[in-house]
Amino acid sequence: MTGLCHKKYLKLTPPTEDDSRSAQIRILDALSDITEPVQFSMKALRQLSSVCASADWKITVSLSWDGCKWLITNLEAGDTASNLYGLAVDLGSTTVVMQLLDCISGKVLAQTSVRNHQRDKGLEILSRIFYSKDNPKHLEELRQLTLKSILEGMENIKKHTGIEVRQCGAMVISGNNAMIHFLVGLDPFPIFSSPYAVWADQLGFYPAQELGLPLSCPVYLVPARANYLGGDITSGLIDVNIQEKEQIQVFFDVGTNGELVIGNKDFLLCGAGAAGPALEGEAVRTGMRATAGAVTDVKLQKGAFLLSTIDNLPPVGICGSGIVDLLAELYLNGWVDNKGHFVPDMSEKIAWQPKEQEYAVCYSPGLWFYESDIQEFLKAKAAASTMVEILLQQMGLGIQDVETFYMAGAFGVHINKKSAVTIGMYPDIPLERIQQAGNSSLNGAAKLLLNRNLIDKIPELLSMMTYLQFGAVENFLHEMVAATAIPHTNLENYPSVEAERKKRMEEERISQARFSVRKRCR
Repeated sequence: MTGLCHKKYLKLTPPTEDDSRSAQIRILDALSDITEPVQFSMKALRQLSSVCASADWKITVSLSWDGCKWLITNLEAGDTASNLYGLAVDLGSTTVVMQLLDCISGKVLAQTSVRNHQRDKGLEILSRIFYSKDNPKHLEELRQLTLKSILEGMENIKKHTGIEVRQCGAMVISGNNAMIHFLVGLDPFPIFSSPYAVWADQLGFYPAQELGLPLSCPVYLVPARANYLGGDITSGLIDVNIQEKEQIQVFFDVGTNGELVIGNKDFLLCGAGAAGPALEGEAVRTGMRATAGAVTDVKLQKGAFLLSTIDNLPPVGICGSGIVDLLAELYLNGWVDNKGHFVPDMSEKIAWQPKEQEYAVCYSPGLWFYESDIQEFLKAKAAASTMVEILLQQMGLGIQDVETFYMAGAFGVHINKKSAVTIGMYPDIPLERIQQAGNSSLNGAAKLLLNRNLIDKIPELLSMMTYLQFGAVENFLHEMVAATAIPHTNLENYPSVEAERKKRMEEERISQARFSVRKRCR
């Protein structure tokens, strides 16, 4: 019984005049091999009269862990012990991702991603925080929109699998502090406002009904460490487990915000900051989220763009991974300089835009990428890479001291590692040392669902984490300005990038020379 839920099939003896124990006591006696306390929920008590006798006292008992005891949450006729399910949830500010797991085999049976309906009240977290500030009615609106998102995910999984997910034995929800505050109905404004003391960050187990969720089991809300270092990062660390490794590791969950942890089994130094919506395709004129028709991969060969899109549809815009590729290809081929400015002589695809009063490149018919888009993206990537640089500096370490660089989050799943190194978002280290951790928040939630012993390790994990406010670091802005160049102002830190750029530029020079010779011969 290592998971957060369990089922047990019981063959009970019916009551007799010689044995008049209640049905409640018969079940508890049959569960006497469980060392932790066991208690009936009110729902399960009310099922005794309708289930026990009709099932000839052969029943399956559902047990859910609530942090200190096993709670009997459901009774079923016959043997259904093999049907044991749980839900893991990544409550993101943009999307809510949910998995249905078989809690016996550990297999993921289904996964769904739904739009976080909080976006109806603001695309950015900060706008939602201000919308709900000092306004209980608006806060309740956001709470209900959060529940709507989770319920939609549950309904999607039910449609896909035919499994009644409301009978699941456990649910784990991982999310940043703002999302969890909205879920439970707490004002999240202190997350943003000095002294940054949130109302609650160690929530743990709560009855699903108290949260407004139609489940009989408790729900575990993964604890947070600081205002911008939420349960999604705690869950992520449970997933990648850098806190138990000997060598120095970097864990970076990057999206609109960036959360960073550097350390090993001896210490964990943490920081967080805004990276910017440009990394997810927003704040770019033709940028978009990773949906149908979005450009995800870009190659520039012989002056032509080779594009891949989601669902192989005609390009309608470009998402974060495509932007990283596009910038890398433009730089390596000399179409932009290291300050992110276009070099118009390199291609007819680079043209002056009179309306916008700036240069842009046409990467697909009707789709342009502007110089101001580049500058916006470079600011975002500079913020992300500077966080890593500053934390390493605080410990007197260099990137060469890091064994593994874990990139988490949706952005870190699809991005081309080589392209990210090229633009200076990732350090110039062997690519095998850069691990794409995927949705570590969701992965960690699933691991907690399947192994409650990991929950016991969370208090120690949180105590290891030292949180650094980047605003208090004197040279942060200086380092960030240096990082806005491609790949960086200090080119010596990116030898492989400069070698590749020189190679491509030479190939282009030779190609142009051959073209000129052929043209003269005609």
